[in-house]
Amino acid sequence: MTPLFLLAAAAASIPLGKMPGGDMARFDACVALTKSDAARAMTEADAWAKQAQDLPSRHCLGLAQAAAGNWLPAATTFTRAAAAAEGSSDPRAALLWTQAANAALAGEDPTLARTALDRALKLPGLTAAMQGEAWLDRGRADVMLNDTKAARIDIDQGVKLAPDDPFAWLLSATLARREDDLARAARDIATAGKLSPDDAAVALEAGNIAMAAGAEPAAKIAWERAKTLAPGDPSGQAAAAQLDQLEKAPPR
Repeated sequence: MTPLFLLAAAAASIPLGKMPGGDMARFDACVALTKSDAARAMTEADAWAKQAQDLPSRHCLGLAQAAAGNWLPAATTFTRAAAAAEGSSDPRAALLWTQAANAALAGEDPTLARTALDRALKLPGLTAAMQGEAWLDRGRADVMLNDTKAARIDIDQGVKLAPDDPFAWLLSATLARREDDLARAARDIATAGKLSPDDAAVALEAGNIAMAAGAEPAAKIAWERAKTLAPGDPSGQAAAAQLDQLEKAPPR
């Protein structure tokens, strides 16, 4: 899932019972607007945040910034909102910290992401599945920080808590390949494939693992599938590039 999708999905699950009715309606409208007109959403959210200076308006602004691809400003906005929520014992704090982390990851600030996730995981309010996603995101941050040992611990915890998420198994498989544990990589990518058989990212990684194991014919089949499933997607394009490289390689 893309960071923006994760942020929007999380926003839909936030308990809004403490908000006055007008704020709730305005927040819902903001979330809807981020999906249709990000620029307008950011203008309206900024005006609302300056006027109200409350949690719903700041959260709205963070979502609008994320929708516009302004990831690091969004991370800052979510961080401030999360800190304010935590300070007032608001149950939304944990989820806001995870959103800050998602925005930080998208903005390539793994240190901020890991800090935000540590705060989120210490607070109540996340379901087991959401905790699993938080551990997976922490694992992604670990990888960006070249902390492979921590990444394995965190991703394993994420897989344990979110075993039905194909992305969890994809992350685990990719890390296992980088660790040169090709047997585990093959098992984990097979599980990801069973959970999401038409996912180009899974097919791409299956090809990468097969190639690392010296199984070029299997790699070609997987990469062709990724290319067919999503020719315009980064995963499909990466698979096409791998196939092109093989074609241009001199005969062995």
